[in-house]
Amino acid sequence: MSEQMQPIFILPEGSNRTTGKSAQRNNIMAAKLVAETVRTTLGPKGMDKMLVSSLGEVTITNDGVTILEEMNIEHPAGKMIVEIAKTQEQEVGDGTTTAVVLAGELLKRAEYLLDQNIHPAVLSKGYQMAAEKAQQILKQMAEDVDINNKDMLRKIAMTAMTGKGAEVAKEKLSRIVVDAVLQVADEEGSIDMNNIKVEKQIGESIEDTSLIKGIVLDKERVHKGMPKKLDNPKILLLNVGLEPRETDTEAKIQITQPSQLQSFLDQEQKMLLEIVNKIVKTDANVVFTQKGIDDYVQHLLAKKGIYACRRVKQSDMEKLSKAVNSPILASLDDISFEDLGSAGKVYEQRIGDEDMTYVQDCANPKAVTILVRGGTEHVVDEIKRAVVDALGDVVASLRDKKFVGGAGAPELELARELRSYAESLSGREQLAVISFADSLEIIPKTLVENAGLDPIDILTELKSLHDSGQKWAGVNVFTGKPMNSLEEGVVEPLRIKTQAVKSASEVAVMILRIDDVIASGRTQSPNNSMNNMGGMD
Repeated sequence: MSEQMQPIFILPEGSNRTTGKSAQRNNIMAAKLVAETVRTTLGPKGMDKMLVSSLGEVTITNDGVTILEEMNIEHPAGKMIVEIAKTQEQEVGDGTTTAVVLAGELLKRAEYLLDQNIHPAVLSKGYQMAAEKAQQILKQMAEDVDINNKDMLRKIAMTAMTGKGAEVAKEKLSRIVVDAVLQVADEEGSIDMNNIKVEKQIGESIEDTSLIKGIVLDKERVHKGMPKKLDNPKILLLNVGLEPRETDTEAKIQITQPSQLQSFLDQEQKMLLEIVNKIVKTDANVVFTQKGIDDYVQHLLAKKGIYACRRVKQSDMEKLSKAVNSPILASLDDISFEDLGSAGKVYEQRIGDEDMTYVQDCANPKAVTILVRGGTEHVVDEIKRAVVDALGDVVASLRDKKFVGGAGAPELELARELRSYAESLSGREQLAVISFADSLEIIPKTLVENAGLDPIDILTELKSLHDSGQKWAGVNVFTGKPMNSLEEGVVEPLRIKTQAVKSASEVAVMILRIDDVIASGRTQSPNNSMNNMGGMD
């Protein structure tokens, strides 16, 4: 009689393992639920979510990436969907909901094919083929735009803000966004988003949002005796402390007589006076520094009529440098007149309960500030998100110099082209490509459903228009009728679509290829591990 086999444990105690179709089902279900959460926020008629943190902080938004980050999702496959939104936000700044909803639909339709015993490897191959073809089709259908086409850039900005809290003032905000982008563009036409500072301040109304040709700092002058406003100032930017220097090595000073102490203090004051004299000699009357300013120096600067701010963030200093056209100096020695920056005016203004410093009316600033206003904190936060999305859209369209129509038109056209591409395939991958094409229709379908309209009739009508060659036929969610999205000014950067298709397909393929989920149990302490190894020779 053979000895009874002992069970072999290869995983720590408490580990969970899900394999095969169960693992796939769980992952697909988690991804679908995440996508379903943000789906109702898509489009001009999308609804908002109220997110309440464990500390009771409330966020009201319909911005996909904000919702997913605040939700603190735990499921591993759910986290992969959140990564899509983060990537979309980093690459474009908008279109996060589109990317997530598309990924959820790709997995939902893949589940149906898995039930028909189509192997995940075949599905993955088909989805990859469809995604590659989709990139080509999107680039072919896109229209051209450049930095001189202000009207189209404004329409792109307005489309980004439609359906968000900023919609009530989208005309004015779109002008501000485009002007800001054009102002910071360099001679080659390249744009660094970091040169556009978006500052928010509660108070006034959304209409009072303004573009400041310069920088707004959340800093006040360091001494109340300093002038509150200066016209045509000469500005000095420093990365050096206006305070007594500390020795690099630890030093001890022994004082045996009171006169020695007084001599030491006099010497320190003399050093500080030299610092102020160096600044006065430069003819500068505004000083911004990343480091501190000694109390005595503040007093001396105030007596000389010099406006000063201390501990300015490095990122703000870099923007100031580009706005006032001046270098950031690391030493007060050998400062020339060319090292000073200029602006129309520098002044301190109290907004709400905070004093802020305005460096305004710079000659040709390569860094600007959009000051967002609104009645409440939640309103201002949502307007800021909408403005940042619009900035991302305008910059993305100028990087690629391409844009597409909105309102679900590109997805419908893409689905139509992919179906004809599927007919040229002979293997089972054809089913995956058709599934990919069907998945794209979730975007126009969701736009229609979120507007409270019937998707069947509208989508049927739109498909027939696309079949007749009207590639920009999309849905007008306000009337429920088809429209030419290009003529109606509903336009988006090409990159929103290419990035969304790329991210969604890659994550869908990755999730489909997982057939085993191993969740680790309790980690053993080193002592326990050693004890367990005691029987080994």
